Amino acid sequence: MSYPAPPSTESGAAPGRGLPHDPGTALAAANLDADRDAKRRMYRRRRIVAGTVALALVALIASGAVYVSNALGAPLPAVAAEITDPPPVAQAAQPLVLPGTGEFAIGAVGFDGLLATSADQSPMAIASIAKVVTALTVLAQHPVAPGEGGPSIEYTDADVDIYWDMIAQNGSVAPVAAGTSLTLVQSLEAMLLPSGNNYAISIANWAFGSEAAYTAAANAWLAQQGLTEITVADASGLSMDNVGTPAALVRLGELALAEPALAGIVSTQAVDLPGVGRVENSNKLLGTHGVDGIKTGTTDDAANLLFSADYQVGGSTVTVVGVALGQDTHAQLREQVAALLDSVAPGFHEVQALAAGTPLATYGTAWGDTTTATASEGASVVVWSDTPVDVEVVADPITTVGAGDRVGTATVRAGSQVIEVPLLVDAPIEDPGTWWRLTNPGGLDATQGAGSVDTGSVDSGSPAE
Repeated sequence: MSYPAPPSTESGAAPGRGLPHDPGTALAAANLDADRDAKRRMYRRRRIVAGTVALALVALIASGAVYVSNALGAPLPAVAAEITDPPPVAQAAQPLVLPGTGEFAIGAVGFDGLLATSADQSPMAIASIAKVVTALTVLAQHPVAPGEGGPSIEYTDADVDIYWDMIAQNGSVAPVAAGTSLTLVQSLEAMLLPSGNNYAISIANWAFGSEAAYTAAANAWLAQQGLTEITVADASGLSMDNVGTPAALVRLGELALAEPALAGIVSTQAVDLPGVGRVENSNKLLGTHGVDGIKTGTTDDAANLLFSADYQVGGSTVTVVGVALGQDTHAQLREQVAALLDSVAPGFHEVQALAAGTPLATYGTAWGDTTTATASEGASVVVWSDTPVDVEVVADPITTVGAGDRVGTATVRAGSQVIEVPLLVDAPIEDPGTWWRLTNPGGLDATQGAGSVDTGSVDSGSPAE
């Protein structure tokens, strides 16, 4: 078998390929490869750009979704109020006509401190003013309901002996007869109105067993009331060791008026008692200059009076309590007390601190809603002399509220008197809605007004919407 001869390398065919060698073809192939590489690089760049754009679009869409979500879900900024704080109100000081002799003090129930006092406040003999302590101590042991007479007291020959003993000592008395029965209130009337020393002793013996036991109980009662500047040595006040300071006696008078049974007795001009007859009040000022109590007291060389007076001031009644000690005569005492009371009464004033509907705070939101907080009711106070009346307004920051919601308080202060008036808004503050939230991103970032606050609720406890 014969085999063909291998091609000659001189014929121009490429070794191993069996094709003729063509330089043009090789160049075309190279160009084709380069073109293919360029296209691959271009496609790769396009894919990168497209991917980047797609990622950017996704990020933008995600960011927008987050913004929308945040804008729609963000809490509204709290709006602080612009407050209108009324200026304090004060009257001119009231001039007083003060007693020129002895010691004195005068105050008013429910008012701070004393309205006026003498420079000297030393303890002085109080005489029959001590019977007020007797009445209060016995009533603390044997309470009497308003309108009732209390337990009965049987008077015996021993009480008649006390009567004659007081006559011998030149003390004031009221008639008593063995076998007579009086209620506790009637017995106190016989003691207080004509200042019957004998009844003071008889009542003390009935309530405590002896006058000594009463004295111990009375001083303990005074200590419990914080009246340590008053000391009693007997039930009647006959002893000069019954002493007290004017300021402490004013407080004693206030306690007497707070006891209904006693307050009713000391304001009585006269009463008819069974077995005793008619007894009259020794307080000759009663029923004049507003006086409606309380008790006279007389020593060998001085006249005393623990007094009370009521005055109508606007829609309120003011009760004045005072004491004058160490006057030369009861006529002089009555003149000085009357002049003092006549100068005190005009010093009380009713002040209209707030009128209902007074605008006290305003709110304005970034989205244009406005509302005004006003006083829900009026407030009046009765003040003495130049006591200032001040109104403090506190209005809470708000987000949304309904018309009539409470947003704060106006506090009226005059001395120890405090009145709180709610502040109510006259129009609602509502959510501004989706469009405002989306177009005002900066309006949701910070509290409007001073400082950041908790906007979850308003002061009244009404929930913020």
